[in-house]
Formats: sequence, C-alpha cells, structure tokens
Amino acid sequence: MRILHVITSLYTGGAEHLLVDLLPLLKDNGKNQVDLLLINGVETAFKKAIQQAGIQVFSLSSTNDVYNPKNIFRMRTYLRNYDIIHTHNTACQFFVPVAQLMTASTALLVTTEHSSSNRRRSSWWLKPIDCWMYNQYRAIICIADQPRKNLEAYIGKKPSLLTINNGVNIQRFVRSVKDISAQDSFVITMVAAIRAEKDHATLLKSLTHLPDNYRLQIVGGGEKVNCENLKAHCEELGLENRVVFMGVRQDIPDILEKSDILVLSSHWEGLSLSSIEGMASGRPFIASDVDGLREIVGGAGMLFPHGDDKELARQIQFLCEHPDEYREVARRCQDRARQYDISIMANNYLDLYHSLFNPKG
Repeated sequence: MRILHVITSLYTGGAEHLLVDLLPLLKDNGKNQVDLLLINGVETAFKKAIQQAGIQVFSLSSTNDVYNPKNIFRMRTYLRNYDIIHTHNTACQFFVPVAQLMTASTALLVTTEHSSSNRRRSSWWLKPIDCWMYNQYRAIICIADQPRKNLEAYIGKKPSLLTINNGVNIQRFVRSVKDISAQDSFVITMVAAIRAEKDHATLLKSLTHLPDNYRLQIVGGGEKVNCENLKAHCEELGLENRVVFMGVRQDIPDILEKSDILVLSSHWEGLSLSSIEGMASGRPFIASDVDGLREIVGGAGMLFPHGDDKELARQIQFLCEHPDEYREVARRCQDRARQYDISIMANNYLDLYHSLFNPKG
C-alpha cells in the first residue's frame, strides 16, 4: 500500500511525537510506502528523526499560517499517488477532503481524533461543517474510548468511528523501580506542553503545601505568552527557587529516570502519551481524574480530583514517605504501560488499512 500521513507540523506535541515512532512501523518491513506531508515544514527535531527513519517528508510552506485556504490548492498534487491518506489535526482534517474533491485522487481517507474535546464543539455554527468533514472519512480513529464517546455525542454514532489506543515505544522508557527509602529530598516532574488543556497551575499550587525539600521540574514548551504567564504565577506563589522550567527536551527518558514522582495535571486529555511514558519509567504516576487520564492511570497510578491542589500534595507526600507503597504503585504503572506499546497500535492501524483497501481479503 501507498500511505500518506498529513499533519500541520512537527513541532512538539503528542500527535507529532506519536508519528515519530509510528510511521516507521507502518512500513511493515518494506511492504508499504509511507510518506508524510506537513503544512508547515519548519525544521524540528521530530522532523529530523522521521527523515532519519527513512520516511519521505513533503512540506507546503515554512510558515505557521496553517489555516490559510491556499494550502488546499498547494496540497492537491500530493494526494494523487496514494491508496490511504491519513490526517491529523483540524486544518488537515478539513483541507484534505476539500483538496481531494479538486483532484483525481481515489485514496481512502482516514483521520485520527487526538483529543477528548476542542473549542470548535462549543460553536453551533461550526457543527454542520464538522459533520460534512467527518462524513468524508472512511474511518475516524479515536485514541481512547472516552474521546470516541464524546465525538459520538457531537456528530452521532457512525460505523466509521472506532477506537485504537495510542501507543508508546515502551522500551525507550522502562527503568528499574526506584528505591527512595534513604532519600531526604524529592523531585517532582511534569512533562507537558504549556497549553490550555494542561493544568500546571494546580501542580504549582500543590508545591506550596509541601516541605521545601520537594522540588518541581516542568518539561515542555508552548507559546511565549503562556510560558511567561506560568513563570509569573510561579513567582507570585514564591516558588521560583523550587521550580525549574526545562523547556523542550529530547532526553525525556533520562529526565524521568532522575525524577521521584511524575505528575500530569490536566483539564482534559485525549490519550496522553506522556502519561504512558511516565508510567513505564519505574516511578509512581499521579494524574488528574479527567477524561483521557482516568482510563489509563486508574487502578495503576493515582488520581486526584481535577484542580484539587491539596489532595495532589497529599498524594505526593504519602508516596514519598511510604517506600513500600511507592514501589507498588510504580510496578502497577509499568504493568499498565506495557498494554500501550506502539507495536500494538501499529498492527491495529495496518489491520484497518488492509480492511479498507482490500475489504474481501
């Protein structure tokens, strides 16, 4: 099969990170041609990694104007030579079906919903456009059951809707379970881009309820204004000497290994890759009890009520002061993470592609 994935860019993000590990596996030992089309082809570490894995990457431009309708005309040439075209993110989800109407492409369209919600769903006038868009796809992959249920509530149940859980290259992150029984200071780490769906503020506030020997690392980038606002909030809380903003990093497995407690405080998620990576690392994982996290973390790691900084602080301190419970939670997290290995996801994608391309086969 000839397969083209389309995404807005390869800046840091969950969907972008996913493609780095997924696309090489979809080549299926050379049986398939797998290429990638970017609307914004800016050079990033993710783009370099995909190219080094032997994936051909096409780019429409090097600007961040991803919603420019001119991109519809620019992408037409790239749609003609594939059997499967698989889109990610809103601009690509809408532009590709429109562009296909203008070409002789007979490719089967597939898309992935990477989140449990988005701002479009609160605008009634966008719903007819969204319904038309989703109807152009032979398969709409939701990355967990809750995002699928939320999308069904928005556009109605459709046979094209299905769940394929996101996956992670687990072996990159697996480390032995840490022994903290002799420690007198602790490092909390949150790996997440500073975006609207993340709730860094609650994690920062939780630190005010913990002794001074608890420090926090925030790993991830974001828009400049969001990063500056979060740093300002940190200073307002008097935490500037206990919090390190590490920015975008490529050595996440090493950072997790050197941490003691991993937290993902969010308002909502689709299916968080960073939560799976953290759970694989041999460290206890604590997450907000929200869609997209409770399904992964519940029964393995620990969940705290959304926005409850005091309960989050209590859970962090409890684990650090009870080494046996610390180790047990870390072991459960690793067992859960293995259920989300990237190889399982890739096989499910390939099975879907074959069923669409060769339904009688």
